[in-house]
Amino acid sequence: MSDSGAAAAAERETRPAAEQSNQPVPLDCCGGLNNVDYSKMDLMPIEEFIRHINFHDPNLSIAVIAIMFNPLFWNVVARWEHRTRGLSRLFGGPYLACCGLAIVIILLNVFRSHSMTVVMKTQARWALMERTDVFYVGISLIVMGTVLVVSSFLALGFTGTFLGDYFGILMDEKVTGFPFSVVENPMYWGSTANYLGLALIGASPVGLVLTAMVALAYKVAIKFEG
Repeated sequence: MSDSGAAAAAERETRPAAEQSNQPVPLDCCGGLNNVDYSKMDLMPIEEFIRHINFHDPNLSIAVIAIMFNPLFWNVVARWEHRTRGLSRLFGGPYLACCGLAIVIILLNVFRSHSMTVVMKTQARWALMERTDVFYVGISLIVMGTVLVVSSFLALGFTGTFLGDYFGILMDEKVTGFPFSVVENPMYWGSTANYLGLALIGASPVGLVLTAMVALAYKVAIKFEG
């Protein structure tokens, strides 16, 4: 056997069996994401989703600011009140101070909802989301979110809902019934479900992005309050 023939035979012996049979070599699970061929990923849905969002829209900036500002504002003010009793002195008592802060929170939330709705209505709809099943999922989320918000308010009462404990207005006992027996922080997650439902009903990609930001803002607020 010639030198070239011996070399070819030695290469065949050392080559993996799967390669010799022209079969694809299975990915090594221990290699993690290093074995993923990203060039074969279908990025068209993501690109299509992003194309429907106008990131230069000033109304979008206003909505984002409102989303991030609201929970930061009421948590900072409530903690300041807890340390200094500044609002209670200003209003002449904790109940009036709590009501004053509650009115501001309600107005801020109304403005946030309005700014988000404006963006959803003025930016592009996505044909992929304009389906009957998506519409009814959105309706279901709004119903569920409304139930969580209303039942949470009824369980906590006015001062319990609007941070009364920071003003020294404490409840007789911890609320453990519905909806707190089903989910923690139902007021926050019910509100998030409402926004997600509106985004689905409106077939609004930017609505989905804003809803994700609402969820993130509430997640941070929960850790801050905790």
